[in-house]
Amino acid sequence: MSQDLLKLVEKSSLKDSVPNFQIGDTVDVHCRILEGEKERVQLFTGVVIAHSGSGTREMFVVRRIVQGEGVERKFPLHSPRIAKIVVKRHGVVRRAKLYYLRDRTGKATRLVERRGDVERRGEKEQGQAAES
Repeated sequence: MSQDLLKLVEKSSLKDSVPNFQIGDTVDVHCRILEGEKERVQLFTGVVIAHSGSGTREMFVVRRIVQGEGVERKFPLHSPRIAKIVVKRHGVVRRAKLYYLRDRTGKATRLVERRGDVERRGEKEQGQAAES
């Protein structure tokens, strides 16, 4: 009974439009930042190396290299501070967590792009445009 109540309460705070991204995908995370009275959107681009939780507690970790130093940020997926998430490319991975990328530098951190999904996505978009 209490689990059903929790799910009902959590359902109101879940986002409707969450893009479908997976581990190994390169994403742009648009974060809302408060600076005094003003609010601006800051972009964080990187590779999704981990995904955890479910419901409102769902989190994902994005890693990027800034001036030769690795930077990771953990984002709550359904947070109102996340303006939007844009998937830039899909990577081929065979792991659920990509923590091994922490030990790598330079070109060794690159992941191979999944070509089939990009082609199929393009065909879907063309099919939707033809229907309109």
